[in-house]
Amino acid sequence: MKRIENKLSEFTSAERRVADWVLGHPRQASAATLADVARAAGASEPTVIRFSRRLGLSGFRELSRWLAAEVSRPAGFVHRDVGPDDTIADVVSKVLDASIQALVDTRSEMPAESMRAAVELLGNARQIVFAGLGASGHVAGDACHKFFRLGIPASTVTDLPGILQLAAIVGPGDALVFVSARGAWDDLNDAAEHARQRGAAVIAVTDPDSGLARRATAVLECRLAEDTSVYTPMSSRLAQLALLDALQVSLALALGDAASERLEASKRAIANRIGR
Repeated sequence: MKRIENKLSEFTSAERRVADWVLGHPRQASAATLADVARAAGASEPTVIRFSRRLGLSGFRELSRWLAAEVSRPAGFVHRDVGPDDTIADVVSKVLDASIQALVDTRSEMPAESMRAAVELLGNARQIVFAGLGASGHVAGDACHKFFRLGIPASTVTDLPGILQLAAIVGPGDALVFVSARGAWDDLNDAAEHARQRGAAVIAVTDPDSGLARRATAVLECRLAEDTSVYTPMSSRLAQLALLDALQVSLALALGDAASERLEASKRAIANRIGR
């Protein structure tokens, strides 16, 4: 239900009544009709539909499907912060639980149309550049290592001066994939805006409410749900990696036989050298 909780400040007062009722009665809401939800929440049916669309869903029918998936999720996967008194077994359990929860949340919040938009942009690109700073830079490098095998020239930039210079020279036909957990780096956001103004496609793997997301052509939603004041991002990094893996596979399918042949050729090139 985090998707609803993250949007609470954006709802109108009538939509907030719908949100409060759904959060308080998720299982009942998943099986209710449009009229049932409106009556129980003390709102009109159009308000319930607007509530659904504000969540990024197409309408009430998709809201019902999403709620049904939410209430069927494993209840034990909850995020629990690690404390100084935890045993090693506790730490292992909590870190793994947080990672699992991050992937489940990402799956439930990722609109298919966003992935389709990103695939279309990359499929028409003459080159793909992955950009990120710090831990997100390592995610960008991992993505580049996978995407170049599809036959589209791919590279990585993980330093701010390089990203700023790149944004100043790209143009139509270029695609930049920015990876940032919070999307709050002003200089990174300025680079994304500049690149988009120059005609490049800008894809952001970031928090959908961030400044970076507002400057992107397409956004792959990845919310940060962990405390990074002490530790570097962990579970959010796994979510970023999984989203980019899904994007690479989706792009390979969209490119068809050409991508399959290149993937096979790249594997043969390594296999033929093993054991020499």
